[in-house]
Amino acid sequence: MSSLSFLRRTGHRGWRAWAAGLAATVAIAAQAATPASDLPQVPGYYRQAIGDVRVTALFDGVVPLGRSQLVGIDKARVDALMTDRHVPESPQGMQTAVNAYLVQRGNQLVLIDAGTAKCFGDALGHVQENLRQSGYKPEDVDAVLLTHAHPDHLCGVLDVQGTMAFPNATVWLAESEADYWQDARSERNAPEAARPLFGMARRALSPYAAAGKLRRFGAADTLPGGIVAMPSPGHTPGHTSYLVDGGAGQKLLVWGDVVHYHAVQFAAPDASYEADTDRARAIRSRKDLLAQATREKWWVAGAHLPFPGLGHVRAEGKAFAWVPVEFSPLPAER
Repeated sequence: MSSLSFLRRTGHRGWRAWAAGLAATVAIAAQAATPASDLPQVPGYYRQAIGDVRVTALFDGVVPLGRSQLVGIDKARVDALMTDRHVPESPQGMQTAVNAYLVQRGNQLVLIDAGTAKCFGDALGHVQENLRQSGYKPEDVDAVLLTHAHPDHLCGVLDVQGTMAFPNATVWLAESEADYWQDARSERNAPEAARPLFGMARRALSPYAAAGKLRRFGAADTLPGGIVAMPSPGHTPGHTSYLVDGGAGQKLLVWGDVVHYHAVQFAAPDASYEADTDRARAIRSRKDLLAQATREKWWVAGAHLPFPGLGHVRAEGKAFAWVPVEFSPLPAER
């Protein structure tokens, strides 16, 4: 029965009932349209086509890095750079993202870094969750390439039960990096605050080593997916960046921890992070990769750049600047 027929048959009584029902419907719709203040942020993944390769940035969470951990730069300049770039900050420090990257070439899936799992609390550890949100499963991953063995890149190779989070994947780690974290003398000589990281690294790698799925690689070794290792030591002794050739003249440099403080270290690449094991080498690696990425017009993905951490580097006088990716739809698969 139409609304008009209903009103003709029921008169004023029907009109009042119809009006009351309409008012209730509008009120319910208005309630439903009001966003709840406790809704979560959007899912933490972003896809980008780079030539024939599909890259999915995976958000692990955020961690604060204090200004006091920046060394080799005047405090007043740090303050000016941070203010100029409107960097979110808390009393604990500057908001710093932790990102990982899934590289798909055809049916092959390579994950570069694996996030933190629960090594640093609940503010981090969302790589596996966001991997699933993006349409993949951990068992789909064929290989995990680690830039280095710090917990925010490595702990995520395990699940909450401490077993292999990526049961069908081989984990790849540079030989010099593996040697450092497995060396008792290196552990004894490390700053006291850094010594627990050695145990974390051994625990994360142990199940893969026991299953024959840990691969220590050298400079001459071929990596999965045609990815090329680019040594970038300094933050850790065997820190390694990875170059992905997408074809059609497009390449992606996944550089791990070459930059921690994006608001500062592009403009002042001589500024270093207190936790770098060899600050002079870290500065050289950063300058070399910033210059090369600018010259070659490579795409760049950074573990501690604002999510999704994808974009380009441009020259700015004698220094550099970050050019973040612009949101865009993916082209149709060929």
